[in-house]
Amino acid sequence: MTQTLLLVTDAWLPQTNGVVTTWQTVIANLERKGVRVEVVHAGLFRTWPLPTYPEIRVARNPWLLKSLIREAKPDAVHIATEGPLGVYARQLLNKCAIPYTTSLHTKFPEYVQERVRLPLSVGYAFMRWFHRFAQATLCTTASHQRELERRGLARLIVWGRGVDVERFRPEQLTPRDRPRALFVGRVAVEKNIEAFLSLDINVDKIVVGDGPQRKSLARKYPDVKWLGYKYDQELVHEYAQADVFVFPSRTDTFGLVMLEANACGTPIAAYPVTGPVDVVFAGSNGAIKEDLAQAIKEALLLSRDECRAHAERQTWTVVAQRLFDVLVPIDWQQVLVYKLN
Repeated sequence: MTQTLLLVTDAWLPQTNGVVTTWQTVIANLERKGVRVEVVHAGLFRTWPLPTYPEIRVARNPWLLKSLIREAKPDAVHIATEGPLGVYARQLLNKCAIPYTTSLHTKFPEYVQERVRLPLSVGYAFMRWFHRFAQATLCTTASHQRELERRGLARLIVWGRGVDVERFRPEQLTPRDRPRALFVGRVAVEKNIEAFLSLDINVDKIVVGDGPQRKSLARKYPDVKWLGYKYDQELVHEYAQADVFVFPSRTDTFGLVMLEANACGTPIAAYPVTGPVDVVFAGSNGAIKEDLAQAIKEALLLSRDECRAHAERQTWTVVAQRLFDVLVPIDWQQVLVYKLN
């Protein structure tokens, strides 16, 4: 059994996003199995702000990772992100003949294209290079796996997502004059949030989250209720009091927030793209259509009990086990240890 896992990730606390939530929950489940997880993240290094996204900071001196691996001498290594730490870890592990696994959490090439107009062909060439020598690469859904295979990536394993149904629970809805339509996530261009905000539809629009677009969008849409980040029970309350959860992103690989909304009894409205097509079952826990306004109208008619029931079938225990099953034990007698000095 793998006793110690070294997780290398550029995304970690205090960031608030699906990647961090996923790994916090997976780690908790692994530790219940007796696996000790050491997280190598940007907070252990000198950092600078990510261009166009200053609230996210990345490591300036990732080469210090060499000593961290040497001291930890883990039983397995997993690289979670394609940032500076991930890139340096990939290079170092390959050079030292240390096997490792990787995972994909976002449509990285699409995100970069949205921000700096880098062609998708360049972004996917980088992705093929980055994951090429991983023993296995975890991706979130079957539809994302098929997309990645068409782009030339290999050794892909679907590991899915779960939700904490004890934490995220329904509440009694308070009376209101109009339905409440909720968005939870980063207020950033890749989330396509303006597709929701610009809809001419008779609902109260609520946004939980923050990001580089918030100030400009708040000026443009003053009737929207901008709540900023919410945590713990306050976040659960917003999910549970929403009549519909709107997920306008076209570039997410999953969208963990959709399961959190369902766990609180709230149906989903989304586009028929990767992520929603793997989570939303039309007529049951949400509606997916190219006409987002129509999806919202249809979602409002659905049973909140069915939404809750769908979430109860998703478990983080299974997700953690799938990761555990693909980890590759390190034979330190075969490692080129001198390259870690």
